[in-house]
Amino acid sequence: MARVLMLVGDFVEDYEAMVPFQTLQVLGHEVDAVCPGKQTGDFVATAVHDFEGHQTYTEKPGHRFRITADFERIRADDYAALVVPGGRAPEYLRLDDRVIRLVRSFASADKPIAAICHGIQLLTAAGLVQGRSCSAYPAVGPEIQMCGGEFVPPSASYDNAHVDGNLITAPAWPAHPAWLGALAERLRSNPD
Repeated sequence: MARVLMLVGDFVEDYEAMVPFQTLQVLGHEVDAVCPGKQTGDFVATAVHDFEGHQTYTEKPGHRFRITADFERIRADDYAALVVPGGRAPEYLRLDDRVIRLVRSFASADKPIAAICHGIQLLTAAGLVQGRSCSAYPAVGPEIQMCGGEFVPPSASYDNAHVDGNLITAPAWPAHPAWLGALAERLRSNPD
């Protein structure tokens, strides 16, 4: 099975970190969760975002999510895919040049990058969406378009995923079955 890297930070979306991390493990993959400035055994705080009929999502405190590897020691070459959950973490992670270099390393090796919700902000900051189509939370749509990409809007139930080459994107956690299914298929066909 494959080794998969998950890039998280404080106030990552709880479901978008916990569910993929555990699902990929159930499928037999080895998953490392990393965060710049944190080491193995440290935690990040998560936030639960929900759709409750307001004009935007609500936010509540989530669980503590354990970091399983040291960011400073990882190498993209050691992993078959990158997973980027959403929440508020991508907003500030994209300001870290080391994060951008890491994301670009996966892209230049044509490895799968599965980004969901606001996680696509790392793809836009890394310059990876020009001429590509991506789904994301609607608030990220203008950013995709300003970077020369095509925004694929969510379905009415936010359960769609979109694949464009090595980019596997989705609008929010209701898309987990489609999004994780597309990543699992890619890992089955190319586990290295």
